Amino acid sequence: MIFRRLQAEIEARMFNGKAILLFGPRQTGKSTLIHAILSAQEKPFLYLNGDEADVRDLLSETTSMKLRNLVGAHSLVFIDEAQRIPGISLTLKLFTDQLPEIQLIATGSSSFDLSNQVNEPLTGRKYQFTLYPISFAEMVQHHGLLAEKRLLEHRLIYGSYPEIITHPGEEKERLKLLASSYLYQDLLMLEQVKKPILLEKILKALALQIGSEVNFQVLGQMVGADNKTVEKYMDLLEKSFVIFRLPALNRNVRNEIKKGKKIYFYDCGIRNAIINNFNLAHQRTDIGALWENYVVAERLKYVAYQKMDVDAYFWRTSQQQEIDLIEESGDAMQAFEIKWNTFAKATFPLTFRTNYPHATTQVVHPGNVEEVLGKF
Repeated sequence: MIFRRLQAEIEARMFNGKAILLFGPRQTGKSTLIHAILSAQEKPFLYLNGDEADVRDLLSETTSMKLRNLVGAHSLVFIDEAQRIPGISLTLKLFTDQLPEIQLIATGSSSFDLSNQVNEPLTGRKYQFTLYPISFAEMVQHHGLLAEKRLLEHRLIYGSYPEIITHPGEEKERLKLLASSYLYQDLLMLEQVKKPILLEKILKALALQIGSEVNFQVLGQMVGADNKTVEKYMDLLEKSFVIFRLPALNRNVRNEIKKGKKIYFYDCGIRNAIINNFNLAHQRTDIGALWENYVVAERLKYVAYQKMDVDAYFWRTSQQQEIDLIEESGDAMQAFEIKWNTFAKATFPLTFRTNYPHATTQVVHPGNVEEVLGKF
């Protein structure tokens, strides 16, 4: 079994009088992780699945007395797919306020439902975590640095979902199934998504532009939609853990791009499944962009799991000077150039070095990637 970095974090916060909320995409192993944690407690726990209609009925518009009767002698309660339950925020609040001796854990596969419902009612009453597809550092811990570095190309093509990693030889078939359910099932349940064909067009357009600056107006023209609709769909894709945005760094330096943004996918395998391209690295014209997506997404996981207080950006000028990734934390700044070719030379523009003299710089390539993506 692959040990997940969040397990120790969650275990350390058990029975502190607060709910534990675990977000993340479908199929990243949320339920598996929570079951592992609860099994290690050696106490009976109550498992409630929000996908089941009778569970939704029990937990929506309930009372503390009904919850106490439901829980019985259990001291641990696990609500899976909690975002499916109407009024779940008040139910979770009742648990924490009226049954403080009960350790409540809830998972949700879409932040646009669950987090929006619980943030205000559970202020000061919750610990919140996000579980991503398996990280580079988690795999290094699982089978060693050398083994994982040998698999870098495989990760670029097929990604890092648990189901993909644990079923070698079945990657294409499973990725296509995973992509369809992962991308469309949750999103199409929303009333806001009325045009699944448009959603698919936007996804394909974004998948073909990883590593490039995305313009809503141009994207709208490509898919036949207005800017407002495109932005709404992209917001939903981001909240459902399909994509994430990287804004442009702007400190009023002359010629800096001020409102630009790049879009990356949380998982390279999902991205490749969307465009149905599983070619190997030497057969691809997009390998540089794919490597950039992988490093930026993996760095996001590393920063999140290490609880680093970091803001991430890219940097570009109107003269097309560019740096792939900038991280800022207080007065500290790191600049990363991301190159697939281990021997490629990279220079950091004089404009950047002059205006940000305190920034440290590093080129990230397959030969030194562990320095940036970590070894927990």
